[in-house]
Amino acid sequence: MQKNQEIILEITDYTAEGSGVGKYEGMAVFVPETAVGDTIKALILKVKKAYAFGKVLEIIKPSSNRCSCDCGVFSKCGGCAFRHINYEAEKTFKENKVYEAVKRIGGVDMKPQPIIYDKDLRYRNKVQYPVNFDGKAGFYAFHSHRIVPINDCLLQPIEFKGIISVIENWIKKNSISVYNEENGKGLIRHIFIRKAEKTNEIMVALVINSDDISQKDELINELLKENSNIKSIGLNINKNRTNVILGNLSKTIYGEDYIVDILCGIKVRLSLLSFYQVNRDMAEKLYNKAREYAKPENKTVLDLYCGAGTIGLSMAREAKKVIGVEIIPEAVKDAEFNAKNNGIKNARFICGDAAKAAEKLAEENIKTDVVIVDPPRKGCSEELIKTIAYKFSPDRVVYVSCDPATLARDIKLFSENGYKLIEYTPADLFPRTSHVETAALLIKG
Repeated sequence: MQKNQEIILEITDYTAEGSGVGKYEGMAVFVPETAVGDTIKALILKVKKAYAFGKVLEIIKPSSNRCSCDCGVFSKCGGCAFRHINYEAEKTFKENKVYEAVKRIGGVDMKPQPIIYDKDLRYRNKVQYPVNFDGKAGFYAFHSHRIVPINDCLLQPIEFKGIISVIENWIKKNSISVYNEENGKGLIRHIFIRKAEKTNEIMVALVINSDDISQKDELINELLKENSNIKSIGLNINKNRTNVILGNLSKTIYGEDYIVDILCGIKVRLSLLSFYQVNRDMAEKLYNKAREYAKPENKTVLDLYCGAGTIGLSMAREAKKVIGVEIIPEAVKDAEFNAKNNGIKNARFICGDAAKAAEKLAEENIKTDVVIVDPPRKGCSEELIKTIAYKFSPDRVVYVSCDPATLARDIKLFSENGYKLIEYTPADLFPRTSHVETAALLIKG
């Protein structure tokens, strides 16, 4: 096989990122925007030792899973992977993705429970738009920092469209500079918008390469004229030469420092730096599954990577005690406020690294019946898993994961330290993308 060669290919599988996979003369060929069951003519773009990359030239025979695409920038934007196949096929792919990881990496051949799902449009409550040199907001192209302007993303609330237009017009009218990654100069880096689905409160912030902005009164007035549900307007200061979007310092230039949503019956305060699931309705379903696995009645629950405290607080009224651990100080403050605001008196929150805080609690001889972990994509450290298994030794571990591969790796580590996988359930918090969450139950013995 050679670069620029045209081949006929039958698509038989997907990669973890959602590209179609076919075999040609024994070599795997990865082709974006194809569906299992397609027969295509592909142009080979790059050839490696054991695999190749291609693009579609012609769909000779379409898959029965194909559907018409409802987004004009699907082939350009790197946000979605599956706007070209029906949602049933996408859910099947995600169930299989989690199952294959648990089987191959985790060493457990156990089928998952049926995937939990909800709507596949307008579900995201938060967006972080980069801005191009023309002052237009958009998303990065796949595997690139080239910004594709987006007028209206079908994953975002419809209100975000008008807010973005206001900021774009303000940038253009006032000749506001845009950040240049190559030289580190320019003011506007990203536009941040978050909506509380149950209360309709909206937070807007600019991520800037400075300590302040000029013409901010004009921006505030135009934003409030556009949407009366905007309750917080702020600035996030990020002057570092980094790809990390948010800096550590934020300041409010209008309204409150936070907005309030309701999740699992709990009023949740959200500051700009707070972690909160981007799909509120599906997060509620996922956390209800976590509560089902935890069985928290009259038990002491340790909630690691607790964010604003949402998972632990959703169980607090049944539990004997809830202890949350989170490394982001602002999120801990939100968690403490959320407990007080909901009249919950049996919850305690610790600011610190999960592994170190777990060690500290173990030294205090705190006996936990249930440990919940909701780590970032990299999963749990082996040190933390051993601390959970040997120093806390809970009857149950509930693992909420955003990455099937690290979940499976950690299932294997837990099994090596005395915990057996009992059941796991995929949850589609990110429809039309390749991402999937999972809740898993592990029991000691």
